[in-house]
Amino acid sequence: MQGKIACANVLSDLYAMGVSECDNMLMLLGISENFTYTQRQVVTPMMIQGFTDLCAEAGTSVNGGQTVINPWVIIGGVASAVCNKSEFIMPDGAVAGDVLVLTKPLGTQVAVNAHQWIEQPKWWDKVKDVITTEQVEEAYMAATYSMARLNRTGARLMHSYGAHGATDVTGFGLLGHARNLASAQKAPVSFKIHTLPGNVITSTCPCVNTQMWFCFSAGPYESCCLHHCQQRTRFQAKGRSVR
Repeated sequence: MQGKIACANVLSDLYAMGVSECDNMLMLLGISENFTYTQRQVVTPMMIQGFTDLCAEAGTSVNGGQTVINPWVIIGGVASAVCNKSEFIMPDGAVAGDVLVLTKPLGTQVAVNAHQWIEQPKWWDKVKDVITTEQVEEAYMAATYSMARLNRTGARLMHSYGAHGATDVTGFGLLGHARNLASAQKAPVSFKIHTLPGNVITSTCPCVNTQMWFCFSAGPYESCCLHHCQQRTRFQAKGRSVR
C-alpha cells in the first residue's frame, strides 16, 4: 500500500492541472540501511510492486529512476506529460461565485495518528473515552484506501465541468494549499470553506475534532484530494451525478 500511496501522490501533481494522462514516470527509492537482509528482500519488492501496480492503473509505467541506501525508507517519483494548451488548466482562473469542491474526504492524517496512538498509552488515554479501537481501525483502513486512490477522475471532471483551477492537498494541509491557490488567482477573490468531508473519527467525536483540528485543517496530508474551483452553474446542473 505504501508504494501505491506514493504513486498516487506523485500523479496528483499532474491531475491538479487537469492532466489525466502521464507519459513518463520515474521512481525514486531509498532502502533503509537498518533493514535486515530478510526485511530488504521482503519490503522492497512489495513497495516497488505497489508503485508499479498503480502506475498501470493510471495508464503509465515506470521508465527509470534511482535507488539508494538511506537511513530511512523513501519512495516517490516524478510524473511528466507532454500536452497542448487545451489539455491542462492553469490554477489561476477562479471567479466570484465558483464552487469549491474536494475530491476525497479529509482526516486521513488524523486516522493515521489515532491508529499509532493505540499502542501509545500516553496518547491513547486522551481519546479512549470518546472513540473505540474499532472506530480507529475503520478510519485507518478507509484512510489507507483513500490515499491509494488516484485523483484521475477528478482531473477529467475538471474539463467536463469547466474548472477554473485546482490544487492538490498535500504537505501544506487544506488551509495552506487553499491560501496558496487563492493568492494565485488573477481575479480579486476570496475562498469561503465550509461543510468539510471527513471520516468516522472527525464526524462522530467532537472532542477529537477539537484536539486535532490543526492536523485536520492545517496539518500535512499524503495523497489527499484535489481542491477544485468549479463553475457554479455547470456544477449545480450536473454535480449530483458525480459520486
